[in-house]
Amino acid sequence: MAIRSILVIEDDRFIGEMYVRSLQHANYDVDWVVDGNDGIVAALNKPYDLILLDIMLPEKKGTDILKALRGEGADKIPGTRVIVMTNFDQDAESRMAMQHDVDAYLIKAEITPRKLLEIIAKLDTLPPAPAAPAQQPD
Repeated sequence: MAIRSILVIEDDRFIGEMYVRSLQHANYDVDWVVDGNDGIVAALNKPYDLILLDIMLPEKKGTDILKALRGEGADKIPGTRVIVMTNFDQDAESRMAMQHDVDAYLIKAEITPRKLLEIIAKLDTLPPAPAAPAQQPD
């Protein structure tokens, strides 16, 4: 399935505007929210092909958003790809914990709008990341 609609969950106005402008210029349908609670609501109320998710957000962290959307034994956004974008190079354990729930993990300082478009185009050619296995009750 081709990536057409993108939800950007990013609280930094400069970064958010930069990504939204470049994505719209590349003919993507883009919605943008600036906090975690709005991100969850948006992701659950409209089907997106891709979510660009910041980790450090007001209201809810990106990791909590991932748990709400893909955790607790149910993927509430099946078929939606997720790219985590952060200014922090998280420890290996945190990255491993998210690995099954995301398609890419990017450091913002290393990603220009052009590079982001290249990554999205490449994702479009790959199968989605497998969903994390459902946890069995004890």
